[in-house]
Amino acid sequence: MATIDEIRKNRLKKLKAIESAGLLAYPSQTKRTHTCGEALENFNKFSRLKKEFVLSGRMMSLREHGGLVFSHIKDGSARIQVLFRKDKLGEKGYQFFLNNFDIGDFVEIRGVLFKTKKGEKTIEAGDYKMLAKSLLPLPEKWHGLKDIEERYRKRYLDLIFNPKVKEKFELRSKIIKQIRAFLENKGFLEVETPILQPLYGGAKAKPFKTHLNALDIDLYLRISPELYLKRLLIGGFEKIYEIGKCFRNEGVDRAHNPDFTMLEFYWAYADYKDLMKLTEEFLSALVKIFLEVLG
Repeated sequence: MATIDEIRKNRLKKLKAIESAGLLAYPSQTKRTHTCGEALENFNKFSRLKKEFVLSGRMMSLREHGGLVFSHIKDGSARIQVLFRKDKLGEKGYQFFLNNFDIGDFVEIRGVLFKTKKGEKTIEAGDYKMLAKSLLPLPEKWHGLKDIEERYRKRYLDLIFNPKVKEKFELRSKIIKQIRAFLENKGFLEVETPILQPLYGGAKAKPFKTHLNALDIDLYLRISPELYLKRLLIGGFEKIYEIGKCFRNEGVDRAHNPDFTMLEFYWAYADYKDLMKLTEEFLSALVKIFLEVLG
């Protein structure tokens, strides 16, 4: 089995071969007409048109069978099978693809949609284009991304192979959107307060310290937005909130990060009973989002 260094050297040769052929290995644009998800969703309609579509994505598989190559490309919406045929691409074009394209490369495929004998929705390549040459193998094709610590440290790789992780990102986005909508419907104004502060406060925690050269003073990454939010109350705002990064130079584990996102809101002329009622409504709204997303 080849080492990662050997694989990289081999892929660098392929990169040079692509460039020597007068082609761009990292073009600035693609002429994609539809996402893979749109192609699959409207497959029956599109396949009847017998017209060419342009799809783009990362190659996730590659299997040669005689004069055919079957592959799958994946974009942010879905994954679709691609068929490369020697008699369609020509001997030169077919061989160039085999010699220089790898799993992990981002490609553009121009072709028509059809179903294979096994019923799999497929795009048959009439032409192809490199969008970004991958110089390293995907982890699953090397040793697998199984170590939980490495998965947390390399989320970008974890996302490639674990759809459930991507769903968590999407769920988080929907929750934050719902939080904003809820608070704004209640009359709260979203604000941003300083992250670099001369005095840290709002909680008991160890801060990160840095230095501002322009004024020759030490500053701290905030451990909480509390103090500046309260200054806005003094300035006359009655309902404010902030969703932002805070930093605490303390322990790290799977549930705690030195930098994390905090929601903090303040409401003038309200007491704890008002806040209890608001919190109950707030949590109920979030539960509804969970139920809608999780089905």
